[in-house]
Amino acid sequence: MVNINNIQKGFTVMDETRLDKIEIKELEVFANHGVYPEENVLGQKFVISATLFTRTRLAGLTDELSASINYGEVSHMITDFTRKHTYKLLESLAENLAEMLLCSLSGLEKITLKIEKPWAPVGLPLKTVSVEITRKWHTAYIAFGSNMGDKKMYIDNGIRGLAETKGCRIEAISDYLITEPYGVTEQDEFLNGVLKMRTLLTPGELLVRLHQLEQEANRERIIHWGPRTLDLDILFYDQEIIDMPDLHIPHIDLHNRDFVLVPMNQIAPYLRHPVLNQTISQLLDSLLNKSENTAKKSEQ
Repeated sequence: MVNINNIQKGFTVMDETRLDKIEIKELEVFANHGVYPEENVLGQKFVISATLFTRTRLAGLTDELSASINYGEVSHMITDFTRKHTYKLLESLAENLAEMLLCSLSGLEKITLKIEKPWAPVGLPLKTVSVEITRKWHTAYIAFGSNMGDKKMYIDNGIRGLAETKGCRIEAISDYLITEPYGVTEQDEFLNGVLKMRTLLTPGELLVRLHQLEQEANRERIIHWGPRTLDLDILFYDQEIIDMPDLHIPHIDLHNRDFVLVPMNQIAPYLRHPVLNQTISQLLDSLLNKSENTAKKSEQ
């Protein structure tokens, strides 16, 4: 007999981009959504299609429904959610429905939702209007640090706040490392580390949330690289490359920071930097070799 647990272990190293699809097409739901008051009172028909991106290999090998996503249950979830909530915009219905399904269904990595409104009251003959969105789980790595007051408390509270954020899941946390200050050296030593998370937030939304958590720790931005109660930085977000005035991903200086690379090497040694095209382990080795050569030269 096939051992499901043994097969499942093999899937932990599987390429995350190789996803299969389960489709639900044109599910009809009578519900109350619309800008006009009468739409929310009288109700109307909506037609919803969903493409669920997951991995069906295990279900195919074992013939076990528990190893897949039950499209019957999903159809009922879509129907119940659409009936129980009322939104003015199809965009809002689609966004909230996608979030609910992604947060509720184990194994669902990505979803495309199309919501049609066949009898939209626009005063013109048309067949239907629709909104289609695609949403997915993203993987992000966050650096955390503190060198003021109760450092561990500030970090613990920040991580807890991030874990409790809607659409965020913490998957791994490195050890807390005591490190020397970087940049401005005349300050107390730091407690540093990194974490791996899954999130539905965009990079910009994630940055805003991190700043909120810093503010809750009474973070003051007075001196660049100066003392701080809590510092939270996005290191990686999937394999995206972002260069904006207030956001650089991957973090622009992470390859020069041992207090980032050492904890990153604990939880993601084989993660590849999308710009430098080296793994975390390789970047750490290069930095340590560079530091060693610099130390030898200074002794000469």
